Amino acid sequence: MTQQETFVKTPAARVMAIYKFAHLPDYEQLAEKIHEHCRRAGIRGTLILAPEGINGTVAGSQGAIDELAHWLEHGNLFGGRLKGAETKFSLAEKMPFLRLKVRKKPEIVTLRAPEANPNEMVGTYVQPGDWNELIRRDDVVLIDTRNDYEYAIGTFEGALDPGTRTFTEFKNYVRDNLDPARDKKIAMFCTGGIRCEKASSYMLAHGFEEVYHLHGGILKYLETIPADRSAWKGECFVFDERVSVTHGLAEGEAVLCRACRHPLTPEDLDHPDYVEGVQCCNCSGPEFARTRAAAAERQRQIELAEQRGMAHLGDDAISSARARARAKKLKRQRDRAKNQDGC
Repeated sequence: MTQQETFVKTPAARVMAIYKFAHLPDYEQLAEKIHEHCRRAGIRGTLILAPEGINGTVAGSQGAIDELAHWLEHGNLFGGRLKGAETKFSLAEKMPFLRLKVRKKPEIVTLRAPEANPNEMVGTYVQPGDWNELIRRDDVVLIDTRNDYEYAIGTFEGALDPGTRTFTEFKNYVRDNLDPARDKKIAMFCTGGIRCEKASSYMLAHGFEEVYHLHGGILKYLETIPADRSAWKGECFVFDERVSVTHGLAEGEAVLCRACRHPLTPEDLDHPDYVEGVQCCNCSGPEFARTRAAAAERQRQIELAEQRGMAHLGDDAISSARARARAKKLKRQRDRAKNQDGC
């Protein structure tokens, strides 16, 4: 387990992303035990347990997260089945989660393709230091296995966008766009590596012979590869209130639309359709009228609560998100002023 991490000013929470494909027929009982352990330790976030393994991201104090990581990998309850889990640590300025959720599901990453079994076969792992050389080859098809809203704020140079809204749609993309007789070498990547394990297993099961995937995903690449040697462009979406990270796993500039949950770049925030807390350019159409109305009412209640010095729904998580958004906005304004002064 690697435990390199990027330090930020006055961190309040240690963040752990973890996954492991493992045989867990007792996942329901394990989920209950894990929930109780995390609850007692003050840990928040989401963990998913399924017969095929564990996946999720949680945050807490450094001691609580260290203890959880050790317990999952080495505790007697798991009998060594989670040893060697793919684990990444980072630090957040504020607690990035509102509550604790330990969910029991049929799959830890949903593809609905029984032939895709990473416990039996996966593609070839490529370490971050070797990734650039591989994806620059002319005979390699580079595929971003994440969803369209993730691709929109950052990806690797030359990567294909499957245009998926959910991971289950990846099967359709492979069927309609890729051919094992033509596409001899496939390279794939995702946020932390888990989707690529499932996707590579699926493609191997469907006749693709050379399938490579980035070990540790984009997060490990951004943590390991310095910006001046990076083939990554933009920011990497993460599923917590940080919204995105950049090189060194520093918190990015993206913010979240509170109506449609779409990540927004600084350019999106300057779009005339953007209204804070109510809508963005992705949900300004008439089909989102009900969503906007609900978001507008929630925004009004939040602003009233802030004026009274009271907490509203979402408590510290939403307050932290709004504080982050304001800080990012001020940073953009300072950067613009600095650039204008330099002209």
